[in-house]
This record gives sequence, C-alpha cells and structure tokens, in this order.
Amino acid sequence: MEVWKTNNNQIGIFDAQYRAPTIGIMLVLATVAFEGLAITTIAAKMAQSLEGIHLYGWIFSAFLLSQLIGTLVMGQQIDKRGVFTSMLISFSVFVLGTVVSAISFDMHMLIAGRALQGFGAGALITCVYTCVTLHYPDTLRTQILAAFSMAFVLPTLIGPYAAGLIASYISWRYVFWIVLPLIGIALSLTFRSFRNLQLQQDLSGPARATDSKIMYAILLAVGTGLLLTGLGMITDWRGIVLTLAGLVVMITPMRKLLPVGTFLVKKGLPATLVSRGLYVACYFTTESFVILALTEVKGLSADLAGLIVAAGSLSWSAAAWLQAKLDARDQGRARKGRVMTGIGIMIVGTALVILALILTDGGIILILLSQMITGFGVGLANPTTAAIALQHALPRKEGEMSANLQFVDSFYMGVSIGVGGALIALSETLQWGISTGVLIVLTLQLLWVLLSFLASLRITKLVHQEHHPISQVKDNISM
Repeated sequence: MEVWKTNNNQIGIFDAQYRAPTIGIMLVLATVAFEGLAITTIAAKMAQSLEGIHLYGWIFSAFLLSQLIGTLVMGQQIDKRGVFTSMLISFSVFVLGTVVSAISFDMHMLIAGRALQGFGAGALITCVYTCVTLHYPDTLRTQILAAFSMAFVLPTLIGPYAAGLIASYISWRYVFWIVLPLIGIALSLTFRSFRNLQLQQDLSGPARATDSKIMYAILLAVGTGLLLTGLGMITDWRGIVLTLAGLVVMITPMRKLLPVGTFLVKKGLPATLVSRGLYVACYFTTESFVILALTEVKGLSADLAGLIVAAGSLSWSAAAWLQAKLDARDQGRARKGRVMTGIGIMIVGTALVILALILTDGGIILILLSQMITGFGVGLANPTTAAIALQHALPRKEGEMSANLQFVDSFYMGVSIGVGGALIALSETLQWGISTGVLIVLTLQLLWVLLSFLASLRITKLVHQEHHPISQVKDNISM
C-alpha cells in the first residue's frame, strides 16, 4: 500500500501515529459505501416488488432526510460524549434500519427502515469527519479525505454488480442481510483504535444546548417531506397545500441550521458549502435516476446497470488520489482552482448523459462515458471542499463543523432526489412516460451543477494556526 508523504515533514497517513485510525476510518466507510451503492442498483426492483414505483424517490430521500437528523445529533454529541461512544450508537441504529429494510412487507415499511439507516449513516460519517479534524494536520487532510475514495474502491467494484445478481437470482432482501456481517467485521477491527482516540479527546469544553438544533433538524425533515409529497401530487389541490405547507415549515429551520450567509452565498465557508451541496446533489441524483433509466427505459439488467454507474465511482477514486498528490505538491494553494475544474468537468458529464438518454437507439457507451467524466469531476472537487471547510473548525467545535459538511450533503441530496422522485410520480400522473420524467430530472441536475460553478467563484481558503490537539498529545496510537 502506498504511503503518502508531505513535502515538509515526510509523515504519511499510514505511518505509525496515523495508521490505526486511517484503517478504521476506511473500514467504516467501506461498509456504508457497499450498502449505499448496492441500494442504488436495486432500488427500481425493490419499488416494483413492493408495488411502489411512484415512491421510488423516497427510497433515497427517507435515508437522506433522516441523515440530516443523525448528522446534527451526533455532531453535537461527539464533542460531549466522545467519538467512540458516538460511533457505537451510530452503528446500532444503522443495524436496526438494515434489519427493518430486509423484512419489509410494503413500501412504507421499507421507507421507515431506510430512515433508520440514514440516521445511523449520517451519524457514522460525522464521527469519521470528526476523527479527521481532531487527529490529522491540515497537510494530511486532503490525503486522508482522498483515502475515503480508496474505501469506496472495493465496494464500487463488487457492490453494484453483486447486488444486481442477488436481486435478480435470489432476492433483493439478501442485499440488506449481507451488510450485517460487514458491520461486525468493521466494528471488531476498529474497536481499539477509536476507543484510544476517545481517551485522548478533549471533552472538557462547556456543554452546549442541543435540543433546539435537533428540533430544527426534525422540523426541516418534516417540512421537506411535506414539500416532496406535495410536489408529487401537485396537479391536485391537496398537493398544492402540502407543497406550500412544506415550504413554510422549512423556512425557519433552514435559517437556523445553515451557516450565516448561506442564502446570500457569501464568500468563504457559506459559498464553499453551497457549491459543495449543489454538485453533490447533481452527482448522486444523476446516478440514482440513470439506474432507473437504464433498467426501465433502456432495458438493461440491474447488474449491468450497476456496473455502468460503478464506473463513475472508480473515476471518482482516481481523481481523489490525484488531487491529494497535487495538494501535497502545492501546499493547498490551488484548492479553489481544483474545485472549479472538477465542477466544470461535471458540467460536461451531466450534459452528455442527457444527450445519451435523448438518443432512442443505444447510447449505452455514451452513458458509461458520461458517468466516468462526472465521477472524475466530483473526485477532484469533493475532498478539496471538505479540506477547505474543515479549516474553519474552531477548538472543541470539530464535531459541529463535521456535521455542517454532512448536513449540506444530506439536505441538498435529499431535496434533489426527492424532487426527482416527485417529477417521476407527476410524469406517471400526466402519462408523460418514465423516459420524459427522467430527462426532466437530469436537466434539473445540469442546472444545479451550473449554479455550483457560480458559487465556487466565491470560495476562499481560511488561513489560521494548525489545530489538531489529539495528534499533539500523543504521537502513536496502536491498534
């Protein structure tokens, strides 16, 4: 395995003092990644099996909206209870959601299970980002963030194809069951490293009120749910009422939970998070609905559709490692440029997939190419925006900044995929056909990524003294 080095201190993320948490982080992410990629592949088959294709978007939106709550709850609790305790709780909720999803007898039960999974996944990834902020200096953060992509490589190679085969020849339910032993392995191999990390974590800071943020997160999820439900039945007066009610409920939570200046896309952290949220929403919404198009419009099997989408994840991984090398070479000075370049590449890829779906005959190779291009673009941008945002974390507020990153990802994705699902439901109601619905959804994603590029023009990098208290307390954490 390659050991990453920096130009100044010749320390890499797999050296002794970082090796254990690095491996632990990658194992946790690999488990969550396998489940996420697998569900993307089999979502259409699950919706058909449970007679709920009109609720297709909710398979993802329920996960992502509850991820908002898990992210904010755990972002607050990590700084109070410690990263290891928080991770055990997060794993437990994720397991419960996996079991509920596996035994679902209708679409509503499946959506409930996905909501529990989302809470656990959001909490888990917030724990991971906190570990990065606490333990790794800024010079190594883009490298460990790039290592996130390495954790996705094996799930990307086997997850979509394996899930498609299992769903086609056995049952989609076993795709959930197979996640449980993976969770057990991840827990057993990371137990000591994360426990040691908590023992060195500074938990002496004053307790902060959490009830209001959690309540705002719940209100935002409820409001977004009302909005998405209403949009799916907007041709009826009840849909109009639900849509308006959702918007009203969402206003205050959005103002309270999003960083100050987000609505005006102010320079610095607000612009960074807005840009990130928009291009992340574009990537994952496109991926989810390309699968639907490939299986329902182009007639591909679930396993082959999964392989095509997996190509985007592989190119994401390659680009993430490339940006880490470039970041080490220029000491982070060109981060903004890499974000803008990555988003520009995504614009090209998103436009290509729309063109490919317009072609009535074939277009499969063009879809494959578009996924690879879009994946490469997001791979350049995503670790870089995370590194820029983490520089804004104040002492004993690392969990809060990590939660901000996860919150933005989950919220923008949840809304975008949910709106896409509503558009599919509306297309069925108006008898436009599923292909027209998918094209409308993907055109909306092109708009998101164009707006993301505009927001990236206002990104600035915060420069302050390095803060990584745990790595200063002890140089060596053993597995």
